[in-house]
Amino acid sequence: MDLFDLNRNEEKAKPLAERMRANTLEEFAGQRHIVAEGSLLRRAVMLDRLGSCIFWGPPGCGKTTLANIIAATTNGEFVKLNAVNSGVADVKKAVETARNNLKLYNKRTYLMLDECHRFSKTQSDSLLPAIEQGTIIFIGSTTENPYASMTPAIVSRCRVFEFKALGQEDIKAQLLRALKDKRKGLGNYDIEADEAAINHIAATAAGDLRTAYNALELACLTTAPDGNGKIHVTLADAEQSIQRKSLSYNEDQYYDFLSAFCKSLRGSDSDAALYYAMRLIEGGCDPVMILRRLIAHSAEDVGMADPNALVMAVSALTAFQNMGYPEGLLPLTEAIVYVCEAEKSNSVVMAMDGAISDAKNARDDVVPAYLRDSSYGSKEMKAESGKYLYPHNFGGWVQQQYLPDSLKDRVYYSPSDYGYEATVKQVRKRKGKK
Repeated sequence: MDLFDLNRNEEKAKPLAERMRANTLEEFAGQRHIVAEGSLLRRAVMLDRLGSCIFWGPPGCGKTTLANIIAATTNGEFVKLNAVNSGVADVKKAVETARNNLKLYNKRTYLMLDECHRFSKTQSDSLLPAIEQGTIIFIGSTTENPYASMTPAIVSRCRVFEFKALGQEDIKAQLLRALKDKRKGLGNYDIEADEAAINHIAATAAGDLRTAYNALELACLTTAPDGNGKIHVTLADAEQSIQRKSLSYNEDQYYDFLSAFCKSLRGSDSDAALYYAMRLIEGGCDPVMILRRLIAHSAEDVGMADPNALVMAVSALTAFQNMGYPEGLLPLTEAIVYVCEAEKSNSVVMAMDGAISDAKNARDDVVPAYLRDSSYGSKEMKAESGKYLYPHNFGGWVQQQYLPDSLKDRVYYSPSDYGYEATVKQVRKRKGKK
């Protein structure tokens, strides 16, 4: 057996998802908002002018694939690390290699870091100077929100590209391509896959192309050929390969049911909300997704009218995660009923939107002197801090300006007359607040 045979065997042993990984931007599936003709990222890649960036999105949507394409398209060296098993020593070694490549060969080095949100502050700090100086071009890949999970110093020096879960049609097209591809896919097998089977895998992969490839490969390789050597993949085979029953609604109906569920919560119709929730779950929807929507609506549509609604919804999610299916449906049902029957108020949403708008647009938002941290300040600052009125010295509340001068008359939260907010409104009125 020669080296060529060994390489070919190694390639054949790779999972279909790995073999079918796109090698060019033209083959890349989905994310048109990022890689379409004329887009910022595509222009930067084609001109070899890409700066440090972070790819953020759900699993199987193409983050690592696009990073590999960038490495193959550009003229630089490519180093790949995983934040789970790489330490400071690995980072320093990569940076030293990049520095030598730049000095000796005038070649830039791309450092691809998978699961970059798992990097500690110490690891991030060891990488920061190299990013600042342009020694390396950092490409981070993460499924977590980088603004919340990563060191701000790293994020501030990177352009964040948000990836979306792939659409059903994108996944379906890639599955059909895999069935025909004789070099990397399953084209060397005589396979006939029913359209219902392909549609089922594409619909239930939840936007994850890797999951879809794995399900297709399993369905094809575990289905015995008939007398003529043909492998016939049916809907039943697809259901078993992805371990989910066939959805009894199409994609449009799925979003219609979800919309109806959310509007039923807002409209206080617990019967309708329960029906749509169970209709979605029986059709194959992950109950956790229903619970996430329930949590959002407990704050959005109930809010301060009944703060316990949020407690109920979060508790239901925790209970489901610990109990599993089907017992976990009991706390889910209880929380749905509670959120529906609770008094409603959208004052929290209005307060949030108003505060966000001013946070983005307000100018001269100087913190009043007596509210600033004077621990390390001058004598003048310490004197100003003495003007701060400690509320507990006045029975728990005292009239005092907290907002900057430019925003001192802003009112973001206005309680309604319903539920617990009626009590809040009376308390605010007693304090002379709007």
